[in-house]
Amino acid sequence: MFTTRPELTGDFGMVAGTHWLASATGMGVLERGGNAFDAAVAAGFVLQVAEPHLNGPGGEVPILLWSEAEQKVSVVCGQGTAPAAATIERFAELGLDVVPGTGLLAATVPGAFGGWMLLLERWGTWSLADVLAPAIHYAEHGVPVLERISATIESVEGLFNDDWPTSAARWLPGGNVPAPGSKLANPVLAATYRRVVAEAESASSTREGQLAAARKAWYEGFVAEAVAAFCAKTAWRDSSGEVHGGLLTGDDLAGWTATVEEPLTFDYHGHTVCKTGPWGQGPVFLQQLALLKDLGLDAADFLGADYVHTVTEAAKLAFADREAWYGDTDVPMSDLLSPAYNAERRRLIGPHASLELRPGAPGGRAPRLPDFPDPGTAGDAPGLSGARSPQGVGEPTVARDGTVKGDTCHVDVVDRFGNMVSATPSGGWLQSSPTIPELGFCLGTRAQMFWLQDGVAAALRPGTRPRTTLSPSFALRDGRPWLAFGTPGGDQQDQWSLAFFLAVVHGGLNLQEAIDAPMFHSEHFPSSFYPRGSRPGVLHVEDRVDPGVVAELRRRGHEVEVQDPWSLGRLSAVARDGAFLKAAANPRGAQGYAAGR
Repeated sequence: MFTTRPELTGDFGMVAGTHWLASATGMGVLERGGNAFDAAVAAGFVLQVAEPHLNGPGGEVPILLWSEAEQKVSVVCGQGTAPAAATIERFAELGLDVVPGTGLLAATVPGAFGGWMLLLERWGTWSLADVLAPAIHYAEHGVPVLERISATIESVEGLFNDDWPTSAARWLPGGNVPAPGSKLANPVLAATYRRVVAEAESASSTREGQLAAARKAWYEGFVAEAVAAFCAKTAWRDSSGEVHGGLLTGDDLAGWTATVEEPLTFDYHGHTVCKTGPWGQGPVFLQQLALLKDLGLDAADFLGADYVHTVTEAAKLAFADREAWYGDTDVPMSDLLSPAYNAERRRLIGPHASLELRPGAPGGRAPRLPDFPDPGTAGDAPGLSGARSPQGVGEPTVARDGTVKGDTCHVDVVDRFGNMVSATPSGGWLQSSPTIPELGFCLGTRAQMFWLQDGVAAALRPGTRPRTTLSPSFALRDGRPWLAFGTPGGDQQDQWSLAFFLAVVHGGLNLQEAIDAPMFHSEHFPSSFYPRGSRPGVLHVEDRVDPGVVAELRRRGHEVEVQDPWSLGRLSAVARDGAFLKAAANPRGAQGYAAGR
C-alpha cells in the first residue's frame, strides 16, 4: 500500500506528534538520557508555543502511560474542574441556557501545567528547568508560522481588534496578521515560564521540591493571582453576543490538583485497549469495540461498503450512549461494556443507515438525553450570523466544506527502557478567550462541554470535570505494552483513532499505512461544542475511498459527503513490536512528524 513516508523502526527511542518541533524536542531529550516521560513533558510545552491555535498553557491534558518499572498502565488527569461559582442557576441569571463557546465564562481550572508536572515528578527524571528550556527558547526567539496559524489569526482578526485588544496586542504583531513562514514569538510567555523556574529554584535545591514550588507558583502564586484578577476585573464579548466576566477564582485554582487514575479497558482480538474514565469520551472507543467484536470485520473487505457501514453504525450507538451516560459522575461502565448489553445493542445495526439517536438502557436504567438543538438549527444560535460557528468558537475540526480547522495536539513517546506515553493536550488556544497580558496566554473554554440542564450526566456542577473529547489511546498485545496512539479532532478523535486501530488489527496494515489509509467519520450525533448542533446520517469520507463504495453507502441511506483526498484524521503512533520500536505520523496538514532511531 502507498505510504507518504516510511514506518520508522529502531531500538533506541521514538517520538511522534502533530508538530515536527515537538517531535524533535522529545527525541533530543531521549538522546540526552531522558526517558519517555521527560521527553513527553518537554514536547508538550513546545506544542503550546508551536501550535498556539491548537493548545496553550491555559488548557488541559489527559495522559495514558506505561511505566516499565511499575509494569502497569496509568492515567494522568490534567483536566481542570468547573469553578465553585459555575452553577446552572448562575448562568440562568445571565440569561444563558448554553455555556458560551468563547470567553471567560467557559473557563475551567487550567489543568495542563499540573498534569505535565505530575507526569514529570512521578515518572520523569529531568529537572523543571531542563524540560522547560526548549519551550522558553521558542517562545523567546519565535517559531515558524504555519499556514494554519496565520489563517486562524486572520479568522479572528476582527474579533481581536473590536473586542479583545489584549489578544490583538499579542497575536497581531505591528497590527498585522503574521504571514505564513514568518517568525512568531511570545516573549511574555517566555518570561512567565522563566519566573516559574526562578521561583522554583529559589524555593528548593531538590528536584521534587522545585516541582512542588512550580505547582504552587502556578496554582497559588503569581499565575493564579493574574488569572483570578483577570476574571474578576475584566469583561469581554463572547459567543453569546454579550459581555461577561469570569467565574474562576484563586481558590478554584488552589483547590485543584492533577490526579493518577486506573484506566478503563476492553479486550479485543488479543489486544487490551486502555482509555480514560467517562469524565472524557474515551470509553466510547471501548464501546465501539464491544459492539464490533462479533460483527465479522475480519471477513469484510477493508474499507469496503460493509466495513464502513458496520463501523459507522456501531459508532452511532456508542456515541448515543456517550450523550446519555458520560460525565464526571457515577457511570454504569461495567453494564455498558457487558456482553449481554452489547449483544442486545448489536441487533440494532441493520442493513440501512440509522437516522435516530438511540441510547441504550444499561442494567435496565432509563437513558436521559439533554435537550439538544434541533438538527440543522446550529446556524441560528446567538452570535452565529448564519455561519456554522462564530469567530473563535468550539473545536471545529471539519467544516461543512471539508476544511480542516485544527483544534488539538497529540504526542506519543516510547523509550529504550520500554516506557510509553500517549498525551492529547488541548484548550487555551489563542482564539478561545482574551489573552491575559501579564502571562502571555489565555484561559480555556472546556466548560462548554457541560449542559445547563439538571439531571443529565454532563450537567454543570461546581468542582466537576467537563466531559472532554480529549482521548489518548493505549493498547497492550498479549498483556504486554504495544501501541500508544491518538489524534486531534474533537468528536472525531474516537472515530479516527478507532479507524486507525482497526486498520492495523483487521486490515493488516503497519502504522504508517494505517495512518495514510483513507479516513471516514460520522457527524450523526450532537457536537460536544457550542452550539451543539447535529447532522443525522452525515458520513464524511476522503475521496480516495472507492467511488463504488461511496455509491453503495448512499444506497444504504448514508448522507455521504466526499472530502478532499488528504483531509480527515491527524493521527500519530508509537509501538513496541518484538525487538523493535516503531513510529508513524500524519502527513495531512504537512506538520506532523515522527522521529526516532
